[in-house]
Amino acid sequence: MTEKLVEWFVVSLGGKVTKELVVFIISLFPILELRGGLLAAGPAFLDVPVNVAMPLCIVGNLLPIPFILLLICPIFDWMRGTKYFRPLVEKLEKKAMKKKDKIEKYEFWGLLLFVGIPLPGTGAWTGSLIVALLGMDKKKAFGAIVCGVFLASTIMYLVSYVFIGGIFG
Repeated sequence: MTEKLVEWFVVSLGGKVTKELVVFIISLFPILELRGGLLAAGPAFLDVPVNVAMPLCIVGNLLPIPFILLLICPIFDWMRGTKYFRPLVEKLEKKAMKKKDKIEKYEFWGLLLFVGIPLPGTGAWTGSLIVALLGMDKKKAFGAIVCGVFLASTIMYLVSYVFIGGIFG
């Protein structure tokens, strides 16, 4: 699914904005985040040099996180008060709370690994949502999320540039 979404962004935005902006935009989005941005930046898609792609993806992935940590609960409270958005909020909360056990149990390290190991349903967006919904310490959580994003960037560099790049490069 990630590859199809990345491909859609690359095709839809390609030629309209720079390759670097495509990579940055992909990194901003939930589900795709940094792993999608680095996949798009790699030799299989846009072939953006790694020294350019890594900072774009890290900043793009981290930019929404303070807003999620600080504002998602009030936004969800407002949305829950509407009949149209209530089901969406309940679905998002339920999905996030299914993944809370390891984060609650291991706190900083659990959150770092949850964000840092690029698997479906993990990442900075979901980690931030869980932190906000559980009322965890946001400063401590932000540090774990930043470290997790750097771990994810290392793993995705290896996947996108070393392994896949070795095939397409």
